Amino acid sequence: MNTDSATSAFEIQVLQAKAGPMGFDPHEPQQQRMLAAAMKSAQINAGDLWLKYFSLGGEVGEYEVEAYLQGLLSLPVLQRDLLAMAANELIDTFPQGSAPYSDELSPDGNSPRKEPRSGTQELPGSED
Repeated sequence: MNTDSATSAFEIQVLQAKAGPMGFDPHEPQQQRMLAAAMKSAQINAGDLWLKYFSLGGEVGEYEVEAYLQGLLSLPVLQRDLLAMAANELIDTFPQGSAPYSDELSPDGNSPRKEPRSGTQELPGSED
């Protein structure tokens, strides 16, 4: 990671120590696991996901996306949903699964609250 990056490796470690294993959102671990599973099922690598995510306006680097996919880094809801959108757009031709948006996760954290949408819809909470 270069020194121009918005978040240094040390800052990430400090944030991780404060936030716990996956941050404050109780749905984040489930969303991360389901995204990783959807990517594995569709044989999408982290580099391809990051490129699509970045083209959609994603703000974190490829290194951070890889760390998130491994459960090592917490990301804000909007960035996670952009990753889900990127994955869903990449796997549109694979009907067997998709990555969930944060509002599609059940309160118990065990299953999706509703069927995942197509990756071409607007992000939850985004307005024109």
